[in-house]
Amino acid sequence: MINFEEELKKFHPSLELQDAEEILNHRDMTDMTDIFFDIIKETDEEV
Repeated sequence: MINFEEELKKFHPSLELQDAEEILNHRDMTDMTDIFFDIIKETDEEV
């Protein structure tokens, strides 16, 4: 039977995942909401 407590003690996160997490958390990512706000701002400026 698996002893989950012992397995958790052996666990070490993947370095690749930690690097990816840091990169994604510090990147300014544009989402659909930002795009919609930009479109609305541009149309308001044109009117």
